[in-house]
Amino acid sequence: MKIGVVLDEYVPQDGGAFTIQGDILSAIIELAPRSNHQFKIVSLPDQKLADRQKGNAVGWLTHRQPGLVEKITGFLIRTWPNLRRSWRWQSSFEKKARREGIEFLWFLGQRPQDVDLPYLAIVLDLQHRLQPWFPEVSQFGQWEARERGFARHLRRAAAIIAGTQVGKAEIAHFYQVPEERIHILPHPTPEYALTAEKKAPSISHLGLQPGYLFYPAQFWTHKNHVNLLLALKILADEGLKLELVLAGSDFGNKQFVKEQTEKIGIASQVKFVDFVEQEDLIGLYQNALALTYLSFFGPENLPPLEAFALGCPVIAARVSGSDEQLGEAAVLVDPKDPKEIAESIRKVHSDKSFRETLIAKGHKRAESWTAKDFVRGAFKILDDFSAVRRNWK
Repeated sequence: MKIGVVLDEYVPQDGGAFTIQGDILSAIIELAPRSNHQFKIVSLPDQKLADRQKGNAVGWLTHRQPGLVEKITGFLIRTWPNLRRSWRWQSSFEKKARREGIEFLWFLGQRPQDVDLPYLAIVLDLQHRLQPWFPEVSQFGQWEARERGFARHLRRAAAIIAGTQVGKAEIAHFYQVPEERIHILPHPTPEYALTAEKKAPSISHLGLQPGYLFYPAQFWTHKNHVNLLLALKILADEGLKLELVLAGSDFGNKQFVKEQTEKIGIASQVKFVDFVEQEDLIGLYQNALALTYLSFFGPENLPPLEAFALGCPVIAARVSGSDEQLGEAAVLVDPKDPKEIAESIRKVHSDKSFRETLIAKGHKRAESWTAKDFVRGAFKILDDFSAVRRNWK
């Protein structure tokens, strides 16, 4: 098949989704010559991507964002599907893909698109269904927009990628998708973390010394910073005063978290470093006592995999899917219970042997599934569907 690999418009500040997409794209470019298919990367114009395409076997197709008229038309045909049938409407994006002979689309991001070509979708999470009370998935029409988009996009997909059995079950339950159309390909361990030098780079320019707790997470409410702060207070009151480093872009909740550090009485122990570049991120992981990743959202998260690869012990939230993703390589805690969080931090701090065991298990887990493994799995999905797709022009 001639396949269009559709890139989402992620930027580095988007965190894990940006990292995963970049690693999968690199693996596609490397493995494409060994596939039974032809590939074209489909994206907005991007000079860096254009330079990258030179000399490899994968083509590149650019498209523009729809204009106002097309956006209005798209809204009308979604509202009244009979218009789509009578007008025989297709988006400019799909028309361009068809002119290029593309037979199948592979979406690397989970933002829904309206297309009639068969496609492979991916689901990172459906937390708006599971935990709709968080503002970032509920306010200002966000819940309705997500729900309408997923309902259309997933039910029409030729195949869907989920990362866990839990994720697969959620898709089947919420959107009545037959399970045979849902394939499990876990998040791959980021390549940069697997290939980083073992010697930890200095972090002195950030005003830090080794031995802190590290939480890289955008400042959304579901990231659960406050329960981690309360755990830090429990430890401080018991005589164990640890520094906590919070890294991540502000999506509206950073000021509240800062206010809570003052209210709880641990502001002097918490350092905010905002978004950091990859080199500093490596140093922050490798010099940390542990990663404390306590997000309420699952079923998968990328920072624990980065930590595993970089020799940083992981304390993570026990949420639906976390045991499947992380296994015995992480300490799983109730994210709502500051006492349990504090107990786990204390154990990692005081028990050197336990900490070293976590590091060893983490390394093994990190190396077990890479972007190349993910892409090989996706190629098998494409191979299987090609026997169906060959039946029409």
